[in-house]
Amino acid sequence: MFKDVFDFNNIKGDVTGGLVAGVVALPLALAFGVQSGLGAIAGLYGAIAVGILAAIFGGTATQASGPTGPMTVVSAALVANAIEVAGSLQDAMGIILLSFFIGGALQIVFGLINIAGYIKYFPYPVISGFMSGVGLIIIILQICPFVGLDSAKSTLKVMADLPRLFSDVNWKALVLGGMTVVIYYLFPKINKAVPSPLVALIAVSVFAYFIQWDVPIIGEIPSGLPSLQLDGLFTIDPSAYFLVLEYGMVLAVLGSIDSLLTSVIADNMTKTKHNSNRELIGQGIGNMVAALIGGIPGAGATKGTVVNINSGGRTRLSGTLHGAFLLTILLGLSSLAAFIPLAVLAGILIPIGFKIIDLKGLRHLKVVPRADAAVLILVLLWTTFGSLIQAVGIGVTLAALLFMKRASDIGEEGMQAGTLAGFDGEKPWEDELDFFEKFKDQIYIKHLYGPLFFGFTSHFQNQVKNIDEGVKILVIRMDRVPYIDQSGVYALENAILDLALKNIKVVITGLQEQPKDLLTSIDIIPDLVPETQVFLHIEDSFNWVRTHLKGFE
Repeated sequence: MFKDVFDFNNIKGDVTGGLVAGVVALPLALAFGVQSGLGAIAGLYGAIAVGILAAIFGGTATQASGPTGPMTVVSAALVANAIEVAGSLQDAMGIILLSFFIGGALQIVFGLINIAGYIKYFPYPVISGFMSGVGLIIIILQICPFVGLDSAKSTLKVMADLPRLFSDVNWKALVLGGMTVVIYYLFPKINKAVPSPLVALIAVSVFAYFIQWDVPIIGEIPSGLPSLQLDGLFTIDPSAYFLVLEYGMVLAVLGSIDSLLTSVIADNMTKTKHNSNRELIGQGIGNMVAALIGGIPGAGATKGTVVNINSGGRTRLSGTLHGAFLLTILLGLSSLAAFIPLAVLAGILIPIGFKIIDLKGLRHLKVVPRADAAVLILVLLWTTFGSLIQAVGIGVTLAALLFMKRASDIGEEGMQAGTLAGFDGEKPWEDELDFFEKFKDQIYIKHLYGPLFFGFTSHFQNQVKNIDEGVKILVIRMDRVPYIDQSGVYALENAILDLALKNIKVVITGLQEQPKDLLTSIDIIPDLVPETQVFLHIEDSFNWVRTHLKGFE
């Protein structure tokens, strides 16, 4: 295992990637730690433990892991509930850290029993609604710190407290927060090499320190290596066990989804293939150790991973160095972080909250099937103003019920709902035989059967990635597809985008009314597949293919 960790074949790129990813992670770790309710140091501890251990033991060579928005929002909800049960933060620490520890342990179990193979079946509206809700929670909970006020721990209480913003606002904190947001968005237009969150954090904090404005700051941060937090970890009140298991499970599931989505992004950027089960095991180890030293849990961080890859990182050494960089900050410069204004951290987190919101999913609410739109909105609102755990459970249950209802309706209408066959060995239909024999080395003909629901997405995208390099055109037959939902249409969109990167043209034939309306509504037709490549009959598509292939002869 350690042989691929200490792979020095790309030493320059890995060092650069790891250091840049660490620089990006620093302000986020501090900000997420504060938002969790456990303090900036908890964010730094979590970033170090998860960053180093997930890189060593995980299944994605270029993954940069640490506290993320979704994991922090769940952690903050846990902290608030644990304090309500125990009476104080000190008395609640056993509940909190044991929940973090159980979450990591469950991730290891998930990896060992191949639960990653099932996580991919989460419907798009559920994930979209949940992530957008998490983004809104981050924004809402940072409104008060942005203007220098103490913040309630729930979104409903913050909303009820909004009138206080107009009477008690600390205008100095508001100026600092505003400066942070401006630098966050404008600095990349000047220089993209240096992360704008770090520039905003340092520049505005230094300004506030020298001008001596009276604004809330982080306060004292411990320096040196963290100590084990074992006191009370396994001696909590039995009445809190359900809370521990509840939040441990949601942290495990959310952390797994968050990490695997980032792993897919890393695969697309590096043209590699991650090991899903090993990735969950690595994340679980990192989160268990983070809990033992008082750190908040984390997952694969998309921004840090992308920065790592773009800066040259290609092996596990880069992710390990990313965590090691944060460790050196803890040992040498943590005392300086005490003077960072909370308004500055709010100015960093609010733009991050907006980035987490799934604008694509929200923008298409009017055109996707009503059932998908209803599930997305319900999960979003329940996540934002209710229980995150209940939101996911209700969303998945509703999506499953709607799937069964629609499948039943289609069955009653006499439609075929077969399974998807792979490209390899898929037999041509009778009306394709002559054409297929002549052009089989240059084209694929993919037959899709039945309604394209959320269970179809991952399977189809994996098939597309395995298309031979010599193929120039993919013909997708949708004669027998009566219905497509939001998850299915986005899977089709991503597959077409992947094919475009390989210079493979896509031809669609036999579109029925509902799939055609949806593909047109979200601009897959004509933006990704021109109308000249969409045909009602298969023979018309073959004529287009014959003409197009002449250009390659």
